[in-house]
Amino acid sequence: MKILITGICGFVGSTLAKAWRAAEPGLLIYGIDSLIRPGSESNRIDLQKLGITLFHGDIRVASDFEALPPVDWVVDAAANPSVLAGTDGRTSSRQVVEHNLLGTVNILEYCRKYRAGLILLSTSRVYSVRALAGISVKIHGEAFRLDDNVPFPSGLSNDGVNEYFSTTPPISLYGSTKLASETLALEYGDIFDFPVWINRCGVLGGAGQFGRVDQGIFSYWINAYLRRQPLSYIGFGGRGYQVRDCFHPRDLLPLLQKQTQSERGAAVNVCNVGGGVHNAMSLAELSNWCAARFGHHPVRSELATRRFDIPWLVMDCTRARDVWGWCPEVGIQEILEEIASHAEQHPHWLELSGVT
Repeated sequence: MKILITGICGFVGSTLAKAWRAAEPGLLIYGIDSLIRPGSESNRIDLQKLGITLFHGDIRVASDFEALPPVDWVVDAAANPSVLAGTDGRTSSRQVVEHNLLGTVNILEYCRKYRAGLILLSTSRVYSVRALAGISVKIHGEAFRLDDNVPFPSGLSNDGVNEYFSTTPPISLYGSTKLASETLALEYGDIFDFPVWINRCGVLGGAGQFGRVDQGIFSYWINAYLRRQPLSYIGFGGRGYQVRDCFHPRDLLPLLQKQTQSERGAAVNVCNVGGGVHNAMSLAELSNWCAARFGHHPVRSELATRRFDIPWLVMDCTRARDVWGWCPEVGIQEILEEIASHAEQHPHWLELSGVT
């Protein structure tokens, strides 16, 4: 079997490629990456040492696909993953659409040409910001928890947000381009008869993740806390009670292996994948973990809430468990320790990640 991973020099793409190579040495793995993200060049070197064939190309450019060999499956790990992208005054809204939607069109045309299956790594941010912001929460210790005295909206349970939760705009440019990509992928797969699986990923974390606040909050927070960089709790009272769950990209591999070996035409194409309630943590709880690990570092408070901030988002992965037998194996404490050890060994990681 031959696999193409787009965005292979990013954190998720490179982690998957290395894990897949170790698990199946005979698998042919190709990758394409534009190498425009800070830090991606170091991953390129490591991947080439493993015998993985890399192509320097941009998924936004259709002609860059012409040099790629035919494969059996494409794993799309290429995206601009920031919910603030195109709206923060520093990045282009047009580029977000080009990366996350027009790039998908080029990938789909490649899949159509070679009848390759597609696994699209989508995002938890396809869910409605307004609906997420409207979830009733209560304070439990130093974290928000669901208020079960208030009726849950459709798609929400004590296990988290599932695939039936609202995707009504506003979502964000990032989320909306990923949601549109999901729809296009399913249409292409149906019309041109190739399998499509969509995995809506929650927050990912682990050693080697580029420490940017808008892309890898756990990695950024730990690296910044260790280096005594300024940190702030933004919005929601400025106390850091907002909660997200986290999982390691290595845990994606068993799921992807099953999906690439699956039959065509399955009824369920879209699944949430994430850490779930057992791998969930607030920023305040993360700071407490950092204080115990590195010593105390003060965190400032900012009361104003940003446009796409939400108080609580935990992924309910029941469907992935029922359909694929999947659940995360790496616990959040192991993920945090892995990031911390990596941060201690790489004192300039924030600078390598493009944080100024």
